[in-house]
Amino acid sequence: MARDSLQHFADAVSSTWGPLTSELAASARHHLARLLEAPATEGWLSALLEDAPDARELYRDPTHDFLLLAHTEQAGLYRPPHDHGRGWVMYAVLRGEMEMGTYRRVHDLRGTAQIVRRETFSLRPGDIRVFLPGDIHDTRCITGPLTLFRFTSRDLKKEELTRYPEPPSAASVELPVRGS
Repeated sequence: MARDSLQHFADAVSSTWGPLTSELAASARHHLARLLEAPATEGWLSALLEDAPDARELYRDPTHDFLLLAHTEQAGLYRPPHDHGRGWVMYAVLRGEMEMGTYRRVHDLRGTAQIVRRETFSLRPGDIRVFLPGDIHDTRCITGPLTLFRFTSRDLKKEELTRYPEPPSAASVELPVRGS
């Protein structure tokens, strides 16, 4: 029986899985890029594009617990700054366009913590972006429907994530200092 692109992705990533290294991230990214090239005639992908679910789990590795999810978003959907705790994640755009911003947590001379926007960029079909543990980012769907794959190193529903307040501007957000 011929394997489809989704099964090939799952087998390839599972066979190289281990602790996070540059090589592992590059390998997973390579296999995710190949998955973006899957023909829309494959059953799993044609069903995904037709159903356009807000979120769908496409694969959960039974041994390593990494996940591949698909999301469909409409133009204007915004997800405020957040990180993925100890997990790492890749976003890969299949169709549509999304804008992402990256942030860094900094402290001023008074010790007040805030996040400061580092950059803003667009992801279009075929683009992939990697976020390592602790990286802070936001997302906004620019052109919908947006279909994207989100590959996560662990089940983020079981992870302690940090969600930051929605920034009042593109510059920075003041945060409470922990322990005060």
